[in-house]
Amino acid sequence: MRLVHLDLKGAAPQVSYLEQVFPLLSQLGANGVLIEYEDMFPFKGELEILRSPYAYSEEDIERIQQLAEQHKLEVVPLVQTFGHVEVEAPSPAPHPRAQGLPWTLPDGSSPQFILKHQKYQHLREVERFPNSFNPHVPDTLALLKSILSQVVEKHRRSTWIHIGADEVFHLGEGMDSKNWMSHNKGDVGTMYLKHIKEVLGFLTAQFWGLRVLMWDDMLRKISVGALRGEGPGTAWWHLCQAPQPHPLRAHPGRHGAQCQQEPMLCPGGTWVSGKCEEPRAPSCCWHQRPLAAVPAESGIAKHVSPVWCLSLSLSLSHRYDHYSVLWELLPVSIPSLAICLQTLVNGGFTEEAKRKVLDVLGLESVQLEQSTCEGRGVFPGVEVYHMVEQVNGHLKESILKALEEESAIKGWFSPYHRKRQFGNPRNMESFGSKVLKLHEDWESFVRELRAQLERIYFPDTVEEWLEENVNPYLDQLRDLVRDYR
Repeated sequence: MRLVHLDLKGAAPQVSYLEQVFPLLSQLGANGVLIEYEDMFPFKGELEILRSPYAYSEEDIERIQQLAEQHKLEVVPLVQTFGHVEVEAPSPAPHPRAQGLPWTLPDGSSPQFILKHQKYQHLREVERFPNSFNPHVPDTLALLKSILSQVVEKHRRSTWIHIGADEVFHLGEGMDSKNWMSHNKGDVGTMYLKHIKEVLGFLTAQFWGLRVLMWDDMLRKISVGALRGEGPGTAWWHLCQAPQPHPLRAHPGRHGAQCQQEPMLCPGGTWVSGKCEEPRAPSCCWHQRPLAAVPAESGIAKHVSPVWCLSLSLSLSHRYDHYSVLWELLPVSIPSLAICLQTLVNGGFTEEAKRKVLDVLGLESVQLEQSTCEGRGVFPGVEVYHMVEQVNGHLKESILKALEEESAIKGWFSPYHRKRQFGNPRNMESFGSKVLKLHEDWESFVRELRAQLERIYFPDTVEEWLEENVNPYLDQLRDLVRDYR
């Protein structure tokens, strides 16, 4: 399975953009999409408070599945069942064009995800951290059953579901967990497995034939003995045997040493999935690193691990977590994604893979070492790709150069002059036309960038991205022009 992981926390594309992207994914070699809806799912009933104001409608969910089916992509919904259940990013003040849209939930609060809500705070592992569930509170499993049921019911075509279960921060630090480990002579690993078993037990009983995927990072911290059941609890884990030798191997990631020494273990009927690395900096808006790194790091070109992996997902995340800023947008990721997918298909970034990428994306060349692409391109969102490239490469540089290197500004229009509103007209005229032209050019550019972003994203994403990546520099120029006038 070559899954493209659409992590929708904070920058979910509109369905109209997915209509353009899904055929591209299929062309490039993906055969599935792993969709982590988060608050973009149209939860109903008591779970309605988990919905974003911009959540997909039930019709949207159906349309997404129709699109996937049309392009031979398996839809695998992902529901986090242990960690990563913190708050959704706060929505900024709406753009004037978005007036009338619901920016608050029915109770008057802003968009949030599960454990940030007061209603669910008692389900936290550690009271002050909203990241992870307390597995010992009966309401935790009851809530997860409700969430899983609603998601699975809307994905009856899907034969797989992904239960997340990665990065369960602070597990074992809560008093309930400490008491459980003390009374059951267990450890964090056995406690983790106990909760996962309960989730899998529900899915197995409720939805016959549904197969389960989960991330493997927590499992790699657990001893083989505990996984086999050679301690407290029931032995319900077994070795996953690949029926035939397969050219794809899971990359070792952060636990490479253990991965190379031990066989991969997974629960009955449950498969472990690996994913490619994320950007190194949480505020990176132009992350082209996979162009050079993934073919080498993923263990595809070099078989660095003896572990078979049923699925490898290429993650298109927009944040490190719910609290971090947005990083690169989906259109900016497409060249990297194309190279990764073709590397998977061909077992390396061969000349054939390179030709396919260039043909499908309409590019002239790609330079892995420099992480650059040349050519206008014809892929969905290519306008945003090039405009973000301009923002990343020129906006800050051109504005700071004008403000800091123009001697007339530093000498005759300093913050002291501007605060007291006085200056020598002769000296001000020496830089005025240049600054006004720079301001006019960038404002025109940003208006077009906003228009392009609004074709792909909802207003909250557009506002947040501009506030984080454009306004810190353009606002300095705006203030100077205001004072100059």
